[in-house]
Amino acid sequence: NREVIAQGPGVRLLLTGGEETGCDGARALCRDAPHLLGELGALLVGEPTANRPVLGHKGAFWLRCTAHGRTAHGAMPEEGENAIYRLAEAIGQARTFAVGPPHPLMRQPTLNVGTVTGGLNINSVPDRAAFTLDLRTAPNLEHADIQRRLAEHLGSDLELEVLVDLPGVCADRSDAWVRQVFDRCATLHGEALPASVVPYFTDAAVLLPALNDPPTLILGPGEPSMAHKVDEYCEVQRLEEGTELYGQLLRDWMLAGR
Repeated sequence: NREVIAQGPGVRLLLTGGEETGCDGARALCRDAPHLLGELGALLVGEPTANRPVLGHKGAFWLRCTAHGRTAHGAMPEEGENAIYRLAEAIGQARTFAVGPPHPLMRQPTLNVGTVTGGLNINSVPDRAAFTLDLRTAPNLEHADIQRRLAEHLGSDLELEVLVDLPGVCADRSDAWVRQVFDRCATLHGEALPASVVPYFTDAAVLLPALNDPPTLILGPGEPSMAHKVDEYCEVQRLEEGTELYGQLLRDWMLAGR
């Protein structure tokens, strides 16, 4: 309805790239063009949730851990210090690190060693080796505290570098707009929908602080279980449902702001 749109509070569409590498596009938008963000009363993040509203997601804290040694000829290893040996010890230590206590919705935080690199060739003692850590956290955990405790756990001779630092996100289930979206989605699915979160991160981690933390939900067509899998797809029925659902939510928003 054009009259509703003209008199309503308006809708702003934000399109960003590079989300999976650390929300690079959203970060650039907030840094270089904050005037494009405007003032938002609510934020809807269009990630695949099977058209079920999601209150938030875990934080992502990616680190590179580097061990240093001293190079030597592979035939005389006693003259060097093998960085890979030290790194192997650190990987074992990392697996025993307690990231933090569980969150009521997001449950236990996780830690995963994602990559390992080291050495230049087979016949020399490596003087540098590194592995990367993917920690998934929750709003009840401070990343600076995690980094400090992890550094103490692994040892002072290792170098820790922060690669990605994204906080967890969790909306207030009692917020009026959040309740309204849940009600719309419950009608679509024919059942009451529980509060839920997802383990992956979204641009909300970067956008929310720049927007003064408006109520936020993650909602969109597509099955979350299909993400990053071979032959990833989205059912046409989900797209049609999502189109209708978004239309209803936009009309609700316009009417509420008149």
